Amino acid sequence: MRLPANESIPLWSGKVPYALGDAPEDIPTITVYYPRDWRNTGKAVVILPGGGYSHHADHEGSMYAKWLASHGYTAIVCYYRVSSDAHPYRHPVMISDAARAIRLVRANAADMGIQPDKIGLMGSSAGGHLAASTATFHELGYREEGESQEKDFGRPDFTILCYPVISMGSLGHKGSTEHLLGENPDPALVEMLSMEKTADAHTPHAFIWHTWADAGVPVQNSLLYAARLKEMGVPCDLHVYEREGHGMGLGDYMFDTESHHHPWTEECLRWLSFV
Repeated sequence: MRLPANESIPLWSGKVPYALGDAPEDIPTITVYYPRDWRNTGKAVVILPGGGYSHHADHEGSMYAKWLASHGYTAIVCYYRVSSDAHPYRHPVMISDAARAIRLVRANAADMGIQPDKIGLMGSSAGGHLAASTATFHELGYREEGESQEKDFGRPDFTILCYPVISMGSLGHKGSTEHLLGENPDPALVEMLSMEKTADAHTPHAFIWHTWADAGVPVQNSLLYAARLKEMGVPCDLHVYEREGHGMGLGDYMFDTESHHHPWTEECLRWLSFV
C-alpha cells in the first residue's frame, strides 16, 4: 500500500500498545513527504523530532522532511509518544513507536517507491537518542498481530544523529532521562540506554553532527558514541562545528535566506548519496 502523502496517519493499525488513554497525545502518527518521481532516490528517512521526550520540535520534523524530499528522499515524520504530567509515557513506549515506523515503511516499501534495505532513522537531541537506541534495541519494541516477525524488520539501515543525546548519565540531558525513565530510574536501564556503552557491532552506520559550544547537550555525547562505533567496527561520519548552540535544525536563522542551510546539510546529502 502506498501510504498517503502530507496527512497524519495512525502509526498502529490496531489497538495502540501501552496506551494511557484515547486523547490525541495517546495516538502516535506518521506523516509522509514524497519526492518528485523524477528525483526519487529510492531511499527513505524516518524522522524523530527532538523535544526532551516531552514534546516534538517541529523544526526538527516537518522542516527536515521537506528538505529531504526536495533532494529525492521519501521522508516520514514519526510523532512518537512523549511524556507529560497527564500522560507519563516511559521506555519502551518510544522505542516501540520508532521501530513500528521503520517496520511500517519497510512493509510498504515497494508501493512507496522505496528500496527496503535503504530505510534510515534520523533524530535530533532526544530524538537522536531515540534513533540511536532504536538502532541497537529495535527488538524491544512491541509488535502488533499480523506484523512481520523477521528479526531485523525494525532495524534501520543507517542513522542520522543531529546533536544527539546519547548518554542517560551525567553527560546526557537530565530532562530527557527523567521523561524517558522517570525521576528515579533503574540503574540497569540507565546503563543499557547509554548508547556510548551498549551500541554493538550490529548497530547501523551513522552520520553524526554536533557543535562544540552546545550547552544543552554536551558534544561529548557525539564524541563518545563515535568512539563506541569505532570500537565496534561500525563506520560513521562525524562532524563537529565550533560555533552555535543546541537545537539549530537546518540553521536557516544563521543566514539571510531560508534556502541557505547550515553546512551540515550538504555534508549529510553527500553521505546519503553513498548509503
